[in-house]
Amino acid sequence: MADSTDVFERKDDQPDRLTSLYGLTPKVETAILEAVQSGAVRRVRTLIAPLHPADQADLLERMPTRSASAMVRLLGDNLDAETLTYVDEGTREAIIEAIGPDALARQLQDLSTDDAINIVEELEQDDLQEVLAALSAEDRVLVEEGLSFPEDSAGRLMQREIVTVPSFWTVGQTIDFLRSGKSSIEDFFLIFVIDPSRRPLGEIALSRLLCAQRPRRVSELMNTDFRSIPVDMDQEEVAVLFRRYGMVSAGVVDPQERLVGMITNDDVIDVIDEEAEEDLLALAGVGDANLRSGLWETLQGRSSWLFINLLTAVLASAVIGLFDATIERLVALAVLMPIVASMGGNAGTQTMTVAVRAIALRQLDATATRQFVLRELIVATTNGLLFAALAAGLSYLWFGDPEIAIVMAVAMMANLLVAGLSGTFVPVGLMRAGVDPAVASSVFVTTITDVVGFFVFLGLAALYLM
Repeated sequence: MADSTDVFERKDDQPDRLTSLYGLTPKVETAILEAVQSGAVRRVRTLIAPLHPADQADLLERMPTRSASAMVRLLGDNLDAETLTYVDEGTREAIIEAIGPDALARQLQDLSTDDAINIVEELEQDDLQEVLAALSAEDRVLVEEGLSFPEDSAGRLMQREIVTVPSFWTVGQTIDFLRSGKSSIEDFFLIFVIDPSRRPLGEIALSRLLCAQRPRRVSELMNTDFRSIPVDMDQEEVAVLFRRYGMVSAGVVDPQERLVGMITNDDVIDVIDEEAEEDLLALAGVGDANLRSGLWETLQGRSSWLFINLLTAVLASAVIGLFDATIERLVALAVLMPIVASMGGNAGTQTMTVAVRAIALRQLDATATRQFVLRELIVATTNGLLFAALAAGLSYLWFGDPEIAIVMAVAMMANLLVAGLSGTFVPVGLMRAGVDPAVASSVFVTTITDVVGFFVFLGLAALYLM
């Protein structure tokens, strides 16, 4: 077998440039898998050690569950604690099951509170209590306090480890305090200035502090134009604030305006990814799916939406059934029906997607909603006229009947208008009703466009052609 140093050499012929620039190349992955399968503890640890935690997480996610569990057992305490923050939920569950609560507690002690809480909040209650019991008293208090905040709130997202100084301190006092080791925080770039009640007065970037003269007071250097985040604010709203104001970090305050933690932009990036993934999966009707989801969990998540889709399909079919005699007498209608329904469904989905995104970004206030509806109505009308003409021309060339072409044009125009309106009003209506538009919009929009498309097309045919 090749020497362990050889497998980390970069090869110019690697197909994936991203992986070739970093540690986890196919050659490294193969070497690790072989070492895991043979139970070579020292070799596994030697091969894993140079990898970044994100690369270790990527490897664990791609390995079969049994191999991933075997690898973390071989690594033991050599498993980088940060790896747990990068893996997906299914892989994390397998890792935690493999290492046990005591080992997990040791791993959590190397993480910031926000990362530790993110890992333990998904545990079953019995497992959670075992892990908490294995933590040190100080860490246990911090984790329990974090878990007391609402799920998906700023309190769950924040890290409790922050550097605070009083406003009357000088730059020299602050630097001496940081060097003394009395602050247990290893990585930080922002210092908060607080009053005796722990209310934030301002913040100082570490770079500015280091460049200032020692006799200057921190109150002279601090930035007072800062935005604090309420501890109970939803994480989606936190992400919106960070995006809107280009924030790198922000203090978190309790209802008494006391500083209790800090949120950084890396936490917000995770939130944005998580929310985008949730919306994408919800629009597809597959719930919280991943490659390690169990068979029953996957079936349960998808079958509920398929059942709803079946009901809506029956409704559309019932509309068609009202005009079965018309279809029997004019077969051309059966040929053209899917075109009307498909165009309406696609147009509605386009508008709905834009609306759901705008809602997620908090862009649709009362004024913006009116402007959005007007714009989509104009777009729907323009598209309706264009595709009505195209559909009429196609129908005439296909069947040579001008009356069918007219019916097709009117139905296409009507359905595209309805698609634009439903794609706008359905998400907005669901939002105001307190329902996540990403979850339910597609079912309603598709049903409306199918029913209206079939009813208008077949109804006009029954009245005009028969």
